[in-house]
Amino acid sequence: MYPATSPLLTDLYQLNMVQAYLDHGQMDTAVFEFFVRRLPARRGFLMAAGLEQAIDFLENLQFSSEEIDWLRKNYRFTDGFLDYLARLRFTGDVDAMPEGTIFFASEPIIRVTAPLPEAQLVETRLINILHFQSVVASKAARMVLAAPGKQLIDFGLRRAHGAEAGLMAARASYLAGFDGTATVLARENFGIPVFGTMAHSFIQAHDDETSAFFEFARSRPDNLVLLIDTYDTEAAARKVVTLAPRLKKEGIAVRGVRLDSGDLIVLSKAVRRILDDGGLHDVTIFASGGLDEDELAKLMDANAPIDGFGIGTSLTTSSDAPAFDCAYKLQEYAGIARRKRSVGKATWPGRKQVWRSFGDDGGMIGDVLALDHDRQAGEPLLVPVMRHGRRLAAPSTLADIRKRAAQGLAQLPWSLRHLSDGTTLPVTVAPGLIALAEEVDRRCAAMM
Repeated sequence: MYPATSPLLTDLYQLNMVQAYLDHGQMDTAVFEFFVRRLPARRGFLMAAGLEQAIDFLENLQFSSEEIDWLRKNYRFTDGFLDYLARLRFTGDVDAMPEGTIFFASEPIIRVTAPLPEAQLVETRLINILHFQSVVASKAARMVLAAPGKQLIDFGLRRAHGAEAGLMAARASYLAGFDGTATVLARENFGIPVFGTMAHSFIQAHDDETSAFFEFARSRPDNLVLLIDTYDTEAAARKVVTLAPRLKKEGIAVRGVRLDSGDLIVLSKAVRRILDDGGLHDVTIFASGGLDEDELAKLMDANAPIDGFGIGTSLTTSSDAPAFDCAYKLQEYAGIARRKRSVGKATWPGRKQVWRSFGDDGGMIGDVLALDHDRQAGEPLLVPVMRHGRRLAAPSTLADIRKRAAQGLAQLPWSLRHLSDGTTLPVTVAPGLIALAEEVDRRCAAMM
């Protein structure tokens, strides 16, 4: 059993192509770019995430002797190819959008420049890393915009498609603006704040609800949040009011109550009234249970007195848009621009840069997709990250990434910040890039 960091975590056709490249001496420099072809329905913008894990993968790329032996036993690869893999290290350059950057369709978020076999071999894992975290960060960003000022916690590990997915979802949602996660390992690995309350099973395991509340409070007195919808939500809220003075005498404060089902608008207002009438004005209300950004927006519009939300399935699976139409494509080889021309999947050739312009108020007004050397108005979004196989700077802290993400969301046009369907930021293709595409098309036509 090999770990998730193994270079065998790839598609067989990558290995097939690399042997063919080596057999025919195709070792010149290649340029690949990763981008999203088109935005999913109801997505007016996306957020880049996963760069740190992508760079870590590239920097530590190495086949073990056991992995080489396994390939030798199970596939008909040549000894020369296997010797190449045994010596392989990533030696290329990477330019990328920093994590937390807002991006749009056709804009490369990472550019890999390396000898063709190296740049080809890393395709599958790079897409795997960048795609998933960007999917989750983009979904989380919508929830941040839908519920401004509210506490948002990732509850999604149990519904994630695998352990790594759950862990990376905690990271991606946190950098997008969530306040924390329920996933304990996320604190150990990334320093993300971890939150937890109780499950209905704890209440059910006791003969009465008050005893369950009291015993849990004594065992876990810090940041105490009690789950009150196992049986009768309003009755449970009254029990909390009665119990609170007893707990206070023991130095235990009830910090909040949690709702996990029912009509959250009606119940939250009723519970808030019960708590306030009982003098528990500082006790917060936290809600969970099948929430997404649409539900958050409804609750905000109804002025539901809910202070925070736990988001599970809709976040870690990005249930309405679980995958982006993304690609990692060859844009240049041996100094010559290349272009895919398949119907519906045509690419813009050459090394590219994205230039973003802002209005006087600091808001985004448009992007320009241009060749890397063709300077345009605005700020370039892709920056140097790796040179000759080594990172250029220490990783950005999650705190810095969160600031970048928050700034990007604040700079979105009003319609995008309010999640209006059918709107996005205009992305203009520079004349020089259009001209290069036409030139590549003429060259390809002459070869047919």
